[in-house]
Amino acid sequence: MQKKRILLKIGSNTLTKETDNISRGKIEDIANQIAHLQDTYEFIIVSSGAIAVAKQFVKLESKGKEITVKQALASIGQPHLIRIYQEIFREYGLLTSQCLLSYSDFEREQSKTNIVNTINVLVSNNYIPIINENDTVATDEIKFGDNDKLGALTASLLEVDLFIIATNTNGIYTKESIESNAPKTIEVVENFDALLEQVVSSRSKHGSGGMQSKIEAAAVTKKANIETWIVNGLEDNFIVNAMNNKVPFTKIK
Repeated sequence: MQKKRILLKIGSNTLTKETDNISRGKIEDIANQIAHLQDTYEFIIVSSGAIAVAKQFVKLESKGKEITVKQALASIGQPHLIRIYQEIFREYGLLTSQCLLSYSDFEREQSKTNIVNTINVLVSNNYIPIINENDTVATDEIKFGDNDKLGALTASLLEVDLFIIATNTNGIYTKESIESNAPKTIEVVENFDALLEQVVSSRSKHGSGGMQSKIEAAAVTKKANIETWIVNGLEDNFIVNAMNNKVPFTKIK
């Protein structure tokens, strides 16, 4: 049986459970769900969080630009982030690997072919690729929104069956429900243009995304005919619960 392929994108806010530290419990929750689903699904993860991890260890002195400091933090945090994933996933019998990509890789045919080939080999050997932007050479993620776009480009390139964005809301809320402080989830989106009118710009605390970048990401995957789910990753068991329609989330078809 051909397994369905899911690309799971996890933002910093989800990984830290909106605190200042990476939550090992959240990574355990993700590992536990993947272990339960691995007979039917294969997973590729795009994970933010390198900068958040580094902030736990260091305070960098710099007279340089803030973006340069963030790149340096990403460089310190990335190996720690992967180590935490490795340790926890191993406890659930899951193997992980690290892939660092930059946006320019998606502009060159040779790089695109290499990404697809490498990830296919990893996945077929039961390794879960954990992808992040190569922040020390690129500043796009830091500037342009918490890996949402990187996740969407990767999902499209790998022709996945489902793109899940884990965030800190129950999907996308209707504009008027936010304005009246009683958030109501838009459950299914068939008309993308109508969705754009619902967007209220709000940025998240650690992440650089907010809803705008999630909808832009969904526009990329929609072009590739990939369904996108925007799910509340702060909840335990969020992937399984979304699959069983036990929680409110947004499905963009």
